[in-house]
Formats: sequence, C-alpha cells, structure tokens
Amino acid sequence: MSTIDSDEIKRVYIEADLLHSQAEVDAAISRMAAEITEQLEEHDPVIFAIMNGGLVIAGQLLTRLNFPLTASYLHATRYRNTTSGHELEWKVPPMVDFKDRPVLVVDDILDEGHTLAEVMDYLKAEGAASVQCAVLVDKHHDRKARPDLKADFVGIEIEDRYIFGYGMDYKGYWRNAPGIFAVKGM
Repeated sequence: MSTIDSDEIKRVYIEADLLHSQAEVDAAISRMAAEITEQLEEHDPVIFAIMNGGLVIAGQLLTRLNFPLTASYLHATRYRNTTSGHELEWKVPPMVDFKDRPVLVVDDILDEGHTLAEVMDYLKAEGAASVQCAVLVDKHHDRKARPDLKADFVGIEIEDRYIFGYGMDYKGYWRNAPGIFAVKGM
C-alpha cells in the first residue's frame, strides 16, 4: 500500500468544487426519508447500511424513519482506499435474519454499481421478500454495471466527476466533509 501524501489530501479539499452544501444534502435526505416511509412503514423492513460509504447517509436517514424496522450493516468493498475498483470482497456479511422480509440497502453513491448490484443479488438469492436500494448520490454516465441498474430512492443526481463528502471518500479521506465536493479537474 502506498503512503498517503497528507499535503495532497489537504489540497484536494481546499481546491475542491462544492457541488451541494450541507443544507442541500440535508433537504435531500429528508425527502428520501419521506419517500421511504411512504413505501415501507407498514412492512417491517430490514435496512442494511453498506460500510464504509453508507455510514453517514444511513445514520442520518435512520433517525428520520419513524416506524418499526431492523437496522444493521454489511461490508462489501471493491475499492480498498483507492480510486478504482477491484474484485468484490466481503468483510462483514449480513448478520441479522432478513429471510421473507423486505430489505432496503443504503449506500453513499450509485456510480458504476458493481458492489451494490452484487450485494442486492446476494440478498435476493438468500431469501429477502424484496430488495430496494437508497443512495445519497446517483452519478450520471453510461458505465453502470447493468443497463437496468437504478436506485429506488435517490437524494441527489450528479454529473460524472470524482466526488467526496457525506460518506464518499478520496483515497480513504474526507468521508466527513460537510457537503458534496468534486475533485478539481476530475
């Protein structure tokens, strides 16, 4: 693993373009929560946050879902703190029973969607009554893992740039950035 240049990490944040402020993201999360509540409040869903990216959005979304649900997490990754994907690696599989229950998978972004698609396929194959997904960001491009891959609940749609903040990272950093930022020139 290469050493991270702390000056580069700081510079990326300082030079980044703010695409959506904290207030705009907060409003998008509230809208998503209302849509999710409308569809799932009577169905006893299991909600899985995909770590690490889904941590921030899931934490904020869950506090706005005022109905009975089971919350848990799973950890599948393809990135390993780099900027491009690798083969899917399961770090923590689902740890709560979701068989015959509706499942909502929460993640930070639907970019190409390889990880999200594989996680959703796994949950369906293992007996979920239904599987939906909620993402804070849907990135617009024609490189989706599958032509029909779409999120059921989307907070913000974004142009095809390298973004970070609100759970999305730059080389393992800036998941905590208070807004959605694009790396200058990317």
